[in-house]
Amino acid sequence: MHSYRRDLQLLRDRRFALLLAARTVSVLGSAFAPVALAFGVLELAGANATTLSVVLAAQAIPQVVFMLAGGVLADRFPRYRVMIAGEVLCAAAYTVLAAMLVTGWAPLPGLVVGAVLSGIGVALFYPSLVGIVPEVVAAERLQAANGLLRLGTNFARIAGYALAGATVVLVGAGPALAVSAAMFAGSALLIAALRLPARVRSATGTGTNPLADLRDGWREFVSRQWIWVIVLQFAFLVMALQAAHGVLGPVVAKEEMGGAAAWSAVLAGEAVGMVVGVVIAIRIRPRRPMLVSVLLTVPTALPYLLLGIYAPLWMVVLGAVVMGICFDIFGVLWETSLQREIPPDALSRVSSYDALGSLMFGPVGLLVAGPAAAVFGARPTLIACAGLIVLSTLAALCSPGVRNMRLSDPGPAAEPAPAAAKVAVPAA
Repeated sequence: MHSYRRDLQLLRDRRFALLLAARTVSVLGSAFAPVALAFGVLELAGANATTLSVVLAAQAIPQVVFMLAGGVLADRFPRYRVMIAGEVLCAAAYTVLAAMLVTGWAPLPGLVVGAVLSGIGVALFYPSLVGIVPEVVAAERLQAANGLLRLGTNFARIAGYALAGATVVLVGAGPALAVSAAMFAGSALLIAALRLPARVRSATGTGTNPLADLRDGWREFVSRQWIWVIVLQFAFLVMALQAAHGVLGPVVAKEEMGGAAAWSAVLAGEAVGMVVGVVIAIRIRPRRPMLVSVLLTVPTALPYLLLGIYAPLWMVVLGAVVMGICFDIFGVLWETSLQREIPPDALSRVSSYDALGSLMFGPVGLLVAGPAAAVFGARPTLIACAGLIVLSTLAALCSPGVRNMRLSDPGPAAEPAPAAAKVAVPAA
């Protein structure tokens, strides 16, 4: 059993502390965005669930389209600089969206442009985030680092979701989005203070051609069955999550549960569960981490099932707590497994394929959710989303690579490799 005290010593490391602060501030801002954007759009004259589906799909599609480019950039250039670019783009996007909602001039094409910019920002940021953690901490401390990062972000989500609902109710969605923009800008400043040294790249690794980089990353991705099977599982799981979390849940909350405050309570319950999940995930060392991780995705269907069967709000919030616990245990084990098993020079590209595959059907869920709610009703569609989550999980468990995957020994802290074996990554 490892020591929590030893894990907390990571906070004394300046670079890890900066990374933790930046990620926490960023998530605090992003927690405002889904609540403010959803209810801001739904409050527009003539807007409905289909309008919200279009705006959220405009945000999700660029995340998919530009994710591979984000992975290539993160493996070619200093990752912290790519992260800064992503955060600045998100800050600009939410500033534009906030201005439109505050002024009342919010044509659908303008909302779509702002949503597209924020999606590109996320596509730049995410592959770099996964890849930068091994640059900051030693291999044997990756699981603790991933857990502490998630612990900070989950506390930020709790505060963000609670404050977002209150802000939307008291002053409106536009000011809430302005807060989100300011937080992304603050995160960019904290990341800039990291100033990590130039990374090194294996001379036998990627070439100078971005397409060759993508091919090399693809080979790493498909060579491990447990990776591509779980990514395929999450393609369907995320489609259900996007439909339920992005459209159907807010629609039911607005029409039957009291509006933004009720949905913020559900999101806050999920965030509380994530905190508990991280505390568990930092400590556990399952012999078969991917088997445990995939099994834990089954209970994530619970809040959507409860919403679908007209359960009271307190039960839905408890279901969201369970969902949060399961998702964060999964997240810590998944990120640690990628960082331990994938060569550092290919990590961001593999992460981008992971994100691309996991998110590829997300826009479909967003686009279909509104029309499906209109035809079948929001609650029956939520039950269908819960069923899709369970079925995709059962399919992933059929894979021997998932059931039998074990982590390699991290060994001692890595020493710098001989200069002859590596070449420097070009400066940004």
